Amino acid sequence: MDLVYHKEQSRLKHKENTKLFKDLKKRKSKFLDKTIHHLHDAVFEYTNCLECANCCKTTSPLFTDKDINRIAKYLRIRPSVFTEMYLQVDEDRDYVLKSVPCLFLDKDNYCSIYKVRPKACREFPHTDRVKQRQLLKITQKNVEVCPAVFNIIERLKRVLE
Repeated sequence: MDLVYHKEQSRLKHKENTKLFKDLKKRKSKFLDKTIHHLHDAVFEYTNCLECANCCKTTSPLFTDKDINRIAKYLRIRPSVFTEMYLQVDEDRDYVLKSVPCLFLDKDNYCSIYKVRPKACREFPHTDRVKQRQLLKITQKNVEVCPAVFNIIERLKRVLE
């Protein structure tokens, strides 16, 4: 996975994508769900996230209280200790990692807490979730993070032509 190329392509397509996402807000929710889910399935047939892990290297998921409790139990520490060691509160008052790349990401791009990873990690990149219209803002951000999302959006452009 050439992340330098991906970053450059994302930068070059930023203006075009901003216009696309503005236009997508006007689309019917059912159409977006059906179309994006189909493209998600097609792209993930050939995508191996372990070759990339850019999401884990560059962004932090949000941690819910359930996530914190589950991960702390798995690590055999108190939730307050987990929070103090690994998390901080961001500007939206959400718990996020203190630093990236994720401390639970191994050198081989495997997650050391995969079985108990946060809900946000399990659902990433969110392109297979319902109500895509409500997720357009996060999908637009994820175009720059995730090569698979970039490919989904490039295919979506061709569908909409």
